[in-house]
Amino acid sequence: MKKLLTPGMLLFFMLPIIQLMSQQPQTDVFTVIHERKSVRQYTDQSVPAEKVETMLRAAMAAPTARNLQPWQFFVITNRQVLDQLAGELPYAKMLSQAPMAIVVAGDTQKGNPNDEQVLNWALDCSAATQNLLLAAEALGLGAVWTGVYPYKARVAAVSNALKLPPHIIPLNVIPIGYPLMDDQPKDKWDAEKVKWVE
Repeated sequence: MKKLLTPGMLLFFMLPIIQLMSQQPQTDVFTVIHERKSVRQYTDQSVPAEKVETMLRAAMAAPTARNLQPWQFFVITNRQVLDQLAGELPYAKMLSQAPMAIVVAGDTQKGNPNDEQVLNWALDCSAATQNLLLAAEALGLGAVWTGVYPYKARVAAVSNALKLPPHIIPLNVIPIGYPLMDDQPKDKWDAEKVKWVE
């Protein structure tokens, strides 16, 4: 005799799925894109681990040449490391205030390294970074892209702080936290920069 699922049993099995869905942002993608802004001041509230994972999952959903996925992500919550990088990177002083940061780096040995791949990792990691920034916006967080590569001194500073091997190159450092101010996005639309080829 077959056992049928009762409403109570169905709810028991569906509850984890419902809870997971409720944690995901429900904002329209175009709203998130146009609301994204560079946030450089943060509260001292820590960022929950589940939000960090959501951002990283979004980053890893980015397009990647030959599906090599050359990216690596370093999540920094260590105050000493954040302060060290704040002191050494000219445009990342806000790290001294941010509760965390994510370094997006590329593995230049991924796949079959050649002249093209040396450039592709930076493109792939840039796409991943944009996804990460949009996910941060959707989660109510503030973030800002601070450039590292191709500046030799900055690459050396981050590589030394994280003890990276030579084939792992940091593209950027992304300070992340809850916004302290009500930062507003910039309207960057410029019709003059659009050329139709018909």
